[in-house]
Amino acid sequence: MRIDVTSRSNSVAARGTAGRGAGASAIFEPNTGTSAAKANAVAPSAPATGIEALIALQSVEDPTLARKKAWRRGRSLLDALDAIKADLLAGAVGESRLNQLMALIGQARQRSEPGIDGLLDDIELRARVELAKFGKFPGS
Repeated sequence: MRIDVTSRSNSVAARGTAGRGAGASAIFEPNTGTSAAKANAVAPSAPATGIEALIALQSVEDPTLARKKAWRRGRSLLDALDAIKADLLAGAVGESRLNQLMALIGQARQRSEPGIDGLLDDIELRARVELAKFGKFPGS
């Protein structure tokens, strides 16, 4: 790209000779011959809600994402119950599986629905009974 014109559009002319001569004294004198331009009125500022709105939007959970998370929690809880069922059919339930089940129940309670609470109570009671057989008494 080639620039042909190099002149300034906002050139300012010097208004005096103060400071140009070797022995000249520099005295500042305001130019009182012209009137000062009036400043435009400032528009009222809008409230600063941009950041608060973004933070609020981040806290809102996407319904499809919430369903996917609930689906994954449900599947992992059912998988743990199937593993315990297989252990019961084999004759011995592993303590680690029961502890895993208790952790999954704790996660499911954080986001449970009213109809599921009773079912989770029954599963938790049975897991506590099995853990008590191992001499482990998980806290309430």
